[in-house]
Amino acid sequence: MSGLHTDAVGVLQHWNAPDSGQEKLREEYLAHLAAHPDGMWKPCKDGHVTGSVLVVDPPRERVLLTLHAKLRMWLQMGGHCEPQDSGLAAAALREGAEESGIDGLRLLVPEPVRLDRHLTPCAWHLDVQYAALAPEGAVESISDESLDLRWFPYEEVGEVADESVRALLARTRELLVR
Repeated sequence: MSGLHTDAVGVLQHWNAPDSGQEKLREEYLAHLAAHPDGMWKPCKDGHVTGSVLVVDPPRERVLLTLHAKLRMWLQMGGHCEPQDSGLAAAALREGAEESGIDGLRLLVPEPVRLDRHLTPCAWHLDVQYAALAPEGAVESISDESLDLRWFPYEEVGEVADESVRALLARTRELLVR
């Protein structure tokens, strides 16, 4: 098993799920990883763990979403883990930087914000979602994976994004006021 697999198991074992639905997903992710030594990698067709990050602007009033080129949906940045990733949080931050063009993202909290399991064209994604703060003066840049990249005030996210993104934003906002 890889160090990334070991990190993912550790992160999930120690994560305090905020509700029973998230606890059920946490247990399902751990069972998946126990059954699939390759459960971190895209070739695992039974599903694989992914990392994503919701990018928040410095005043904490807006989030950066990408119009995903393949899925044609407004989403947070994220995707597949890679062998050089030192852990789930590192994978999420790498994906965030690659897809937003913003270097210097830093996690708002060290632990995941929430989990989201969803079907994609390649397989089930067992997404571990984080939230990160963009550095002051950051300028975003559209990647090859995006059709568009845009900052949305919190109150406008519900008009463009699906329930999973709305839930990620809601949980992130809860954590910001702690």
